[in-house]
Amino acid sequence: MLILFNKPFDVLCQFTDELNRPNLSHFVQVPGVYPAGRLDRDSEGLLLLTDDGRLQARIADPRFKMPKAYLVQIEGEPEEAALGQLRRGVRLKDGATLPAEAERIDDPALWSRDPPIRVRKNIPDCWIKLTIREGRNRQVRRMTAAIGHPTLRLVRWSIGDWAVEGIQPGEWREAQG
Repeated sequence: MLILFNKPFDVLCQFTDELNRPNLSHFVQVPGVYPAGRLDRDSEGLLLLTDDGRLQARIADPRFKMPKAYLVQIEGEPEEAALGQLRRGVRLKDGATLPAEAERIDDPALWSRDPPIRVRKNIPDCWIKLTIREGRNRQVRRMTAAIGHPTLRLVRWSIGDWAVEGIQPGEWREAQG
């Protein structure tokens, strides 16, 4: 079984929480499935859950280099040189990232976020699509910060051929593995 779940903002990628914060058990009542990978609490979008250990490893293990595409709202408007840095790989404290696919995109037609991002009158923002093939802790946020454009909103749009399109936040659907 493979579940495509649109994880809302402020939801934990686990089924239990000692503090009873919003978590997967509030949305997915399917026994025996576990997340294949993670999304931070302050990130939104596609989370895959499966009961198949081999499929889970193929999705989550970095050695398989499964592409993960993110729609990222960033502070400022990056020059082509900054996007070029992302495409070549960015040096982070834990080493250089693999080259990413990076492009500026029009504002995507997404669901609203609760709470909305902070907006500052004097600082513009824009959206980029960033596709990576590894999954370090808070990697996308660290990459955009490294090029001088902090992340304001982060939505994982796809993993491999699976995408969150058409799934509302907090909803899920079964897919083929």
